[in-house]
Amino acid sequence: MRPPITINEPAWLAEFKAFIMRGSVVDLAVGIVIGAAFTAIVGSLVEDLINPLIGLMIGGIDFSNVFLVLSGERQTTLEATREGGAAVLAVGRFINAIIKFLIVAMAIFWLLKALTRLRVRQEAVKGPSSTDRLLADILAELKARPPLTAPTPPPATPPAP
Repeated sequence: MRPPITINEPAWLAEFKAFIMRGSVVDLAVGIVIGAAFTAIVGSLVEDLINPLIGLMIGGIDFSNVFLVLSGERQTTLEATREGGAAVLAVGRFINAIIKFLIVAMAIFWLLKALTRLRVRQEAVKGPSSTDRLLADILAELKARPPLTAPTPPPATPPAP
């Protein structure tokens, strides 16, 4: 029977595996997946709830369908106008993107604010570290000692005649 063939793994592959399995990379990947899901929720919130309300307040306009035709023939919808080969500025979609950004930024702001409060509370409950307690003990011991006095110099001997 033949001995199994051993394949040496390149050093860069081992480094890459170690890099991928680090906690921060895995956390980043999880954050991206959750962020993508959150983006879908925010997109629906803006397009399905906020824009119809804004459109109702400004006179029943389909806010996501607001566009300016630069050249070509204007159709009833943005998609139809683009399909007709016209150059358009999709003002409504741009405003939707701004609203989505503001909602995501606000959510991140409140999340970070809550995490900061939680961290401050945990640090307050935790109390001083072992290093801080050790330094406090050393300081208390030094304060309890009697003060050091300067040594008295030996009496001066008269010079020999």
